[in-house]
Amino acid sequence: MYTVAALYHFTSFDDPDALRGPLRAVCESGGVTGTLLLASEGINGTIAGPRAGIDAALSAIRALPGCAGLTWKESTSKAQPFKKLKVRLKREIVTMGQPHVRPAEGTGNYVEPADWNDLIRAPDVVTIDTRNDYEVAIGTFEGAVDPETKSFGEFPAWWQANKHKFRNKRVAMFCTGGIRCEKSTNYLLGEGVEDVYHLKGGILKYLEDVPKAESTWDGACFVFDRRVSVTHGLKEGPHSLCYACRRPLDPSDLKRPEYEEGVQCHQCVDEYSANDRERFRERQRQLKRLRDSQE
Repeated sequence: MYTVAALYHFTSFDDPDALRGPLRAVCESGGVTGTLLLASEGINGTIAGPRAGIDAALSAIRALPGCAGLTWKESTSKAQPFKKLKVRLKREIVTMGQPHVRPAEGTGNYVEPADWNDLIRAPDVVTIDTRNDYEVAIGTFEGAVDPETKSFGEFPAWWQANKHKFRNKRVAMFCTGGIRCEKSTNYLLGEGVEDVYHLKGGILKYLEDVPKAESTWDGACFVFDRRVSVTHGLKEGPHSLCYACRRPLDPSDLKRPEYEEGVQCHQCVDEYSANDRERFRERQRQLKRLRDSQE
């Protein structure tokens, strides 16, 4: 079994590029793969590997400036969920496109998973899912508002167009692991919203801590690795991935007439040109030849 660690931390790095080499070296020596993003505002990523390798990588990250308080979510995978290690420099560790948003200077009120159900069931609370539309499509909390955004950068415009609907409401927000809520709650505070809350540890921590019998979560949670989705107890979900559009597919979607492995699914059947489709087919033929040669 491989240990999978999802992490982020907002802090101030004076020279994030200087941190890339040492982090890469620690991960490579421990057999760790996945992605780590570094920016002046902090670190974000998901990595996987043997227990000892993950422990060494987490220790190195906690030693970075301002990262002693790093928290992370762990799960397991039977197969290595990432092929390569990537340590990249970015402008933002999660892209919102709002330079004035600084989560390190303040966020909404954290809500423990055990207290989340009571909060979102309160009549004066509106619950907002800050994830993208394809993530929401396979699972969300009961009664949550879906902004139907295709990227997190669309959230501010959605809020400006819809904020009048939430006057005199407390706002509860959630996302996969918590990072998007750090930014979105800071953004709402800057917009003058006083009572803002977010799920501590995100959906992943909720699914880990809250028993299914007591859960208000419906469906599976999309994750950005080979597992595609997880369910209660962070067990691997039933979903696979369309390798054309990178959207999740449930088992019934694989039986739809539009589906062609690695080429298209019902969600992207009209999104690519004939040349794109042939390129995808050639990629599939190459993958098949590679698999056949390894058998």
